[in-house]
Amino acid sequence: MSSSSSSSSTLMRVAVGASALLVVAGLAAFWYASNQARKAPPKAVDHAVTVTIRGNACDPNEITVPAGRTTFTIVNQSNRALEWEILDGVMVVEERENIAPGFSQTMTVKLSPGDFAITCGLLSNPRGKLHVTPSAASLAEEARPSLVNYVGALAEYQVFLRLEAATLDDAVRALADAVKAGDLAQARALYAPAHQAYKRIEPMAELFADLDARINARADYFEKREADPGFSGFHRIEYALYGQGDAKALAPVLDQLLADIETLQARLRELSVPPERLASAASKLLRRVADNLPAGGEDHYGHAELLNLQGSYEGTKKIADLLQPLLVKAAPAQQKAVDERFAAFDAALAPYRAGEGFQPAPLDDAQRQALAVPVRALAEELGKVNAALGLE
Repeated sequence: MSSSSSSSSTLMRVAVGASALLVVAGLAAFWYASNQARKAPPKAVDHAVTVTIRGNACDPNEITVPAGRTTFTIVNQSNRALEWEILDGVMVVEERENIAPGFSQTMTVKLSPGDFAITCGLLSNPRGKLHVTPSAASLAEEARPSLVNYVGALAEYQVFLRLEAATLDDAVRALADAVKAGDLAQARALYAPAHQAYKRIEPMAELFADLDARINARADYFEKREADPGFSGFHRIEYALYGQGDAKALAPVLDQLLADIETLQARLRELSVPPERLASAASKLLRRVADNLPAGGEDHYGHAELLNLQGSYEGTKKIADLLQPLLVKAAPAQQKAVDERFAAFDAALAPYRAGEGFQPAPLDDAQRQALAVPVRALAEELGKVNAALGLE
């Protein structure tokens, strides 16, 4: 026999021997797994269930679990490959197929309250029963409104935005008439109420950011501040009325503002506000208000911080009122917290009220800082609303 033939025979014997060892190892693993499955079924823990299939029955064949996520471990102690299914009527909720004899498979499924059937191994075997009882989590989830429940609130809010935009348009037209008539005192009297009308719309300003930059941007946002040619809108008017005491050059600024408001009205007629935008937008706006107050607020020249705050209060309160029927059902404690924060905001404004308006004296640093506290607290509570409603 040649050396090459001898070498080939040796390699063949090694290969056959290795194959035999793999077969033996596989059989040993199978025997070990089978015995482990028989001797030590998995321990039951919270929201975990072990089901053992023996012959034509499951143990247990009637199961009760709380709603939510449950992990089922299916152990096959029969002599053939089997399946295990959870059925809702004729619909398979979850299943595991081809569970080999002596082996187990696991599956985790989120279940809602109700009664389900179980296919236990063979289709000819008696079906089992699975009872899913309500849990704290499932009750909370049921309380969360579906998106359909927001239709009324969103429709009413869109009407609110359009009405406020119409009020804004009327107020700015009256302001423009006073400016063009050269009546500085009347223009000053009309400026803050007109700006306040915009503050009630402002929570949604992120949805028309280009217009907001022209309507309500402060001089701080421009390279040349008050001298910048891009500085326009309310704060350009405020600067002329209070900072310069001269309204003669405001006619083109007001014409542009009216044109932008007309565009805004057209946008609002087509605007689609997602449900999750309501509370989050109100929260973001109030955070900005709280951040700006200690530095002097938004109106650096006319010092109408109190009227602005009232406008922000009314605009965000409208959103909270529309969400109230949904939030009080889904998370009554959160609704209570929101109500308390709005009450604190309103109470903080109360000392400055004078009739239907506010005292004319500007706020000092300490007063602005004190007012920022309830505004920020309200922003934080509104920031929790989406989670409470299941919108995030």
